[in-house]
Amino acid sequence: MNQYKLLTPGPLTTTDTVKAVMQVDHCTWDDDYKQITQRIRAQLLALGHVAEPAYTAVLMQGSGTFGVESVLTTVVGPKDKVLIAANGAYGLRMTDICRHAGVAYTLYEQPNDQRPEAGVVAKYLAEDPAITHVAMVHGETTSGILNDVAAVGQVAKAAGKTFIVDAMSTFGGIDIPLADWGIDFLVSSANKCIQGVPGFSFILANREKLAACAGQARSLSLDLYDQWKGMEDGGGKWRFTSPTHVVLAFDQALKELEAEGGIPARHARYDENQRLLAENFQALGFRPYLDPAVQGPIITSFCYPEGATFTFEEMYRYIKDRGYVLYPGKVMEADTFRVGNIGEIYPEDILKLSAILADFLKETEAAQ
Repeated sequence: MNQYKLLTPGPLTTTDTVKAVMQVDHCTWDDDYKQITQRIRAQLLALGHVAEPAYTAVLMQGSGTFGVESVLTTVVGPKDKVLIAANGAYGLRMTDICRHAGVAYTLYEQPNDQRPEAGVVAKYLAEDPAITHVAMVHGETTSGILNDVAAVGQVAKAAGKTFIVDAMSTFGGIDIPLADWGIDFLVSSANKCIQGVPGFSFILANREKLAACAGQARSLSLDLYDQWKGMEDGGGKWRFTSPTHVVLAFDQALKELEAEGGIPARHARYDENQRLLAENFQALGFRPYLDPAVQGPIITSFCYPEGATFTFEEMYRYIKDRGYVLYPGKVMEADTFRVGNIGEIYPEDILKLSAILADFLKETEAAQ
């Protein structure tokens, strides 16, 4: 088995106890298993500060992108149009989904280091009455920027629009009060801040708005309405084969989130990890790509030092051999790499990583 930790935005390093529960097999029809699904649904709503009957939770097989696609292709009807506010690859992925599925959309794009502005969103909505939905990413891991979802949600609600948020890399690690922020549909996945393993995404949905989507999905397997009805009417039964072992791991991960102190405690740990990371890497000559005012606590993009003579692959291999895995850069206009600090990562890991990087730089310089 590998002996390194993942410094990525998910999949991430999980606890031994989360991995251990996957040793048990379950039948998807079994009442015990369905009760686990129902418990997870209720706990997710509680984490979002909402509850039945105003909101409901739906679990969807597949990666986070499957969940985003299920929302966009079910919730945005044939006569609707969605405004996508994007500042990175994952916001732009929403446009790819819409284009492939024939969903009408308008793109409001910002550079990777700048947030979409609520005032500009309001202008789009005022100038185009055909727009019925607004969609955006909360934590855009292309750069690590944390977008102002609350401000955009306020504008969307004031205009009477449905608000969709991709909170893939933030839900469970940053407190998100759905109703207060005007969020109608929030998407995240099992292998992010709740610290489970990959295999399903989940959607927290305004129940009334979801109920109005019957029959308009553009996909069979990603029909969010039918998935919800199946779970509602079947007491936690998934429509198609569910990732049973992943569900058990997620159930355990939720218990461990609560034991840690809930979202506030986990957010504090991630914040401290990120602060130490930025401080120590900057001291070694790696400038953070983002302004600290918009930097999120999940993943940080770093620019290479002036005149660097090493490649990412060389640095990556050196650090991996000593216990940690970094993430390639995603920002296209800058030469960067990324370091995540969610999952079972603690300040001592950041300090160890920083020492390894310092050794790498010394050895590289000595070899010149």
